[in-house]
Amino acid sequence: MLGARLAKWLDAGEAVALVTVTSAQGSTPREVGVRMGISAGSICGTIGGGALEALAIREARSLLNSEGQSLDIDQPLGPEIGQCCGGRAQLHIAKLDSNAIATLQGAEAEMEANQPHVLIFGAGHTGGALATALAPLPLDVTVIDERSDWLAMLSSTVKPVQTALPEAEVAAAPPGAAFVIMTHDHALDFLIAEAALARNDAAFVGMIGSATKRARLVSDLTRKGVSASGLTCPIGALGPKDKRPEVIAAITAAEVMAALL
Repeated sequence: MLGARLAKWLDAGEAVALVTVTSAQGSTPREVGVRMGISAGSICGTIGGGALEALAIREARSLLNSEGQSLDIDQPLGPEIGQCCGGRAQLHIAKLDSNAIATLQGAEAEMEANQPHVLIFGAGHTGGALATALAPLPLDVTVIDERSDWLAMLSSTVKPVQTALPEAEVAAAPPGAAFVIMTHDHALDFLIAEAALARNDAAFVGMIGSATKRARLVSDLTRKGVSASGLTCPIGALGPKDKRPEVIAAITAAEVMAALL
């Protein structure tokens, strides 16, 4: 997290500045609220790169070498700085002390606590690859499986849950969660998909498989009065016909993010 990195810089005796996008009009590299930290020799985060970010870095380092505490920049993104976005961005740059960094860390912790939830059912090859693809994204990722050895191979940034009753994890998930189903058992996949679709509040319900598998599940759900309109199956089908786990995971990650954002 940005706050933790800035705290380390400050503890090491470096002066630290925070750049915040306070206004974004028209086409701009990043949205309002995005931040980046700057010291004399390092940067952390990004406000979109390009000429605007280069300008912000120069101004922040100039501020760090001055008696001033903050400054504001109102910058058109056009020929003046060689950036053709065509919009306009306003930036606030401020020196930070330990109290300001603590406030930033508190805001980041609150934001992290409210991140969208993604539940991956199945820690096998494709489930593990999807967990790896989602791990660096602003998401709360949980992987559910009954096999401790497969769960042990997951990234340390995702939450492993070992259980023989995955449907209980469906019931306990918060509203707006995404459910991605890829266990080693078709019958279990169907059970989890039915439970997720029956909630009627999921942002995404996706299942690995084929057109035949989808048709069978839809038939089963129809008999039970459960709508399958929110089902994405097979997941990862919008990309190349490549069945390598990492490829399916990359495409599925994009599908999940598009549904959550």
